[in-house]
Amino acid sequence: MEPYPHTYTAEASGAFSGAVQVAAPGAEALSSAAARQFGGPGDAWSPESLLVAAIADCYVFTFRAVSAAAMFGWLKLECRTQGTLERRERVPQFTHIALQATLTLAPGADASRAKKLLQQADRACLISNSLKAERTLETRIVHAAAHAQPARPAG
Repeated sequence: MEPYPHTYTAEASGAFSGAVQVAAPGAEALSSAAARQFGGPGDAWSPESLLVAAIADCYVFTFRAVSAAAMFGWLKLECRTQGTLERRERVPQFTHIALQATLTLAPGADASRAKKLLQQADRACLISNSLKAERTLETRIVHAAAHAQPARPAG
């Protein structure tokens, strides 16, 4: 990892109406539109869905780092994130972020240790930590069929 501070750059461009193109150096551009709730089509990424997706994405990457540091293998992590947008003091803002994480482990893996690592990842997620919205984490741990093998952290 590089020393702090880190700097990230993104750009957005659009015309009076229609889609907005979002880009970051080295990444494929995305097309976005207003959310359905704001009169958009409802079938494209919106700033709101991108923010909520960034939280889920960051959580998965953070769990990867936390579990690798703990030398804890696992098979799959699915994170569903729901953000609640409200108007507070006449300003729209996300007030609550709910994460639902489902972790699949190999048979016999330590579910108690996995739960602690899932909670640690929630506390360490830099995107969530950068927002003032309250957040909750609901975890579910399942064990895969006997033939499944976990990914082992390098080290």
